[in-house]
Amino acid sequence: MHTFPKWKYWLVIIVLALGVIFAVPNLFGDGPSLQLVRQDRQPVDAASQQQVLDALKAKNLVPVESYIADKQLALRFASEEEQAQARAALLETTRDYSVALAKLSRMPSWMRIIGLKKMSFGLDLRGGVHFVYQVDVKSAVSQTMARLERDLRTTLRNKHIPYAMIQSENETIRITLRAADQAPTAVDAIQKSEEGLVVTSEEGAAGTMVTVTLSPDNVKQRQDSAILQNITTLRNRVNELGVSEPVVARQGADRILVQLPGMQDPNEAERVIGATATLEFHLVDEVNDPYQAQATKRVPIGSKLYKMRQDGRPILLKRELIASGEQLVDANTTFDQGQPATQVKLDARGGAEMLKTTQQNVGHRMAVVFIEKKKLAEGEQCNGVRVVEECTQEDVISDARINGIFGDRFIVTGLSVSEARELALLLRAGSLAATIYQVDKRTVGPSTGQDNINKGVRALIIGLALTFAFMAIYYRAFGMVANAVLLSNIILLTALMSLLPVSLSLPGIAGLVLTVGMAVDANILIYERIREELRLGNSPQAAINAGFEKAFSAIADSNVTTLIAGVVLIAMASGPIRGFAVVLTLGIATSMFTAIIGSRALVHALWGRQRKLERLSI
Repeated sequence: MHTFPKWKYWLVIIVLALGVIFAVPNLFGDGPSLQLVRQDRQPVDAASQQQVLDALKAKNLVPVESYIADKQLALRFASEEEQAQARAALLETTRDYSVALAKLSRMPSWMRIIGLKKMSFGLDLRGGVHFVYQVDVKSAVSQTMARLERDLRTTLRNKHIPYAMIQSENETIRITLRAADQAPTAVDAIQKSEEGLVVTSEEGAAGTMVTVTLSPDNVKQRQDSAILQNITTLRNRVNELGVSEPVVARQGADRILVQLPGMQDPNEAERVIGATATLEFHLVDEVNDPYQAQATKRVPIGSKLYKMRQDGRPILLKRELIASGEQLVDANTTFDQGQPATQVKLDARGGAEMLKTTQQNVGHRMAVVFIEKKKLAEGEQCNGVRVVEECTQEDVISDARINGIFGDRFIVTGLSVSEARELALLLRAGSLAATIYQVDKRTVGPSTGQDNINKGVRALIIGLALTFAFMAIYYRAFGMVANAVLLSNIILLTALMSLLPVSLSLPGIAGLVLTVGMAVDANILIYERIREELRLGNSPQAAINAGFEKAFSAIADSNVTTLIAGVVLIAMASGPIRGFAVVLTLGIATSMFTAIIGSRALVHALWGRQRKLERLSI
């Protein structure tokens, strides 16, 4: 007879009980559902929930279950047909919500109330859309140079340094000064205006020229910053779509992976995610004639020629920027005098500049420029010209007289209903720091995802059945103990996958099957040690003690080295490899617990307390 601490018994019992509780929701499966998010980003309340239910009831559509979770309204239906009908009805009757197709758990409501949830599935198991975007890091530097050019004009004006011309080419800005003796002052002012600039001056044929470039470190920092900002922006846009459990991650040096599990409308996702839309506010050049500038192709200095979206007529705007979408804090869809509009709120800096401009220009006109960037297909036209590169569409959507003074809050009109809604969404999500190009697009249908789940579960069941049969035949009663321990390991792993914010993917199922084999391996090491001690003539109780103690170091060494490899993969890998590593790492942790503590507790309960144990069924 050997002793086993009672606290370890209780530890095993409590851990297994919690594991069963957290794993149970996975037995109920999923049902076709809708997830609703308010367009104004306010949380859905009980009144809004009742309003949606009344709208569905009017169409004879009653969900099986409805509840509010994470500021969203979830509606579960009996069939996919009712799900599709309900989505169409909501899109027709209300414009206050983003409606996303989803699959939600059928578990009882009391489980959800106490915080239980099922494990989430990845794209390959749940179905949805998969995008890979290439970030144009060169355009990020170009945008920086364009912004820098505007800032340099302001800096030179504030320092009263006269200049004849400022030209920007590639990653270099050349400033031609009017007076040669102003070169040192100009260089000093520019260097102090912003860090990371390389500023030189030289004498040329046209006069004294100051050259401004970005340092290599500044260029690299700007490129990395653009990618990270794009990831944040894409996450915001995905959240605006109302998709549950999305994946937005960096892939390689300059690519971004976007996976939207459960998304069944890839065209909507593609349009919103890949769009680059922003606003700029400029004063109208009321002195010069836009028609003459268009005919002669000679635009006055300090102005830029645009066209009105409504009728295509030319309009001259001053180059000086009042505010842009980068200074935007919030945007919502509204109506102004019965016409669709976008309500805009600027940050403190943008609001102060808008207030200053409107105070000084009451009675003058201000225009709103809508800027959209996209990559066209081969042969498609951009502004009437066939191109295959990026197209920047700049249209004036509003040209109105400033009749009063306003600051950080105002309304943009001149849009259709869909344009106002989409512009508000894009502005809320933020503008992309650099243009992105779609390089990969895949759609995984729900039936394909379900087929993957069925195959994965089938492989797991077959693997378990063969393992159970081998252990029962080869190790007899101890083999049945190993099977019970193995089953508890799967329960604990399922509970962890449900508890933690990780998704099970197809490679994750492969990691689950591999974990089963590794968990059995630990029991085999222990049992072989026990058999070896019995062959040496030791008593059964002594053999059990020696088997667990001597096998511990081998089990720990093999699992710790595998655990290190799994953690490194989680930290550095992405996509399928990371999904495999997550399941493998969690499986190692649970198998170590069940094989060393759980197995020993069960063996002690069956054989350890017997005073006269003559033989072991091993």
